[in-house]
Amino acid sequence: MMSSKKSDRIERNSTLIDPSGRLSTGRLGSQVDPHSLVNHQAGWIEVVCGPMFSGKTEELIRRLRRAQIARQRVEIFKPTIDVRYSLDAVVSHDETAIKSVAVDTAEQILLLAGSALVVGVDEAQFFGLELVSVVQMLAQQGRRVVIAGLDLDYRGVPFEPVPQLMAVAEYVTKLHAVCMVCGGPAIFSQRLVKEGKRVLVGSKSAYEPRCRSCFVPPVEAKPKGRRPKAQKSKAPKTVNPATARDKP
Repeated sequence: MMSSKKSDRIERNSTLIDPSGRLSTGRLGSQVDPHSLVNHQAGWIEVVCGPMFSGKTEELIRRLRRAQIARQRVEIFKPTIDVRYSLDAVVSHDETAIKSVAVDTAEQILLLAGSALVVGVDEAQFFGLELVSVVQMLAQQGRRVVIAGLDLDYRGVPFEPVPQLMAVAEYVTKLHAVCMVCGGPAIFSQRLVKEGKRVLVGSKSAYEPRCRSCFVPPVEAKPKGRRPKAQKSKAPKTVNPATARDKP
């Protein structure tokens, strides 16, 4: 007779859950979304990216809550710079929230992840490039790492480290917002306030999503400096032939 632990392990390894919540049995290579695997031996990286107001944090919370329902230990991290809604929770723009730990650097995630099987990271663009090596180490340890962040900054330029994370991730989901000008699919975050810093934590008053046609890249301010003074050229003196003859 098969032991309950062994039976449970086999059942978990052969059960997949698609995003709609329906159960389907099969192996890992079957055509079922693997984001919600109940159990898996190897770790992997998932990246959810897109512009502001595209639902990145909401999707991150949805995936992490499903892991919690599956009784997996989950740890969630966010940068300390993000204090828009809460100090100790990841909160989406529609006020969906999940408890989290605020950290100053990506290296702290390695120290605080503990024995978590699933690790979530929100606002990845506020961490440096060291986040790439950190999440790869977590995945090598057999953990599932779910990351959400902006892939483009307010200028429409790739926002590190999200492009690098997309390159090393097993699964990438790019979400679209709704353009606030024409209603089309938006991939850009239009900054509405005059601020030249690349990192500006803001909400609806500071940004709005725009499509490619409606997005207006900011005009980069030219560095102020003194203009070199133009040298005045001396005009040649004109000589009156009549007076020139009178001179000795």
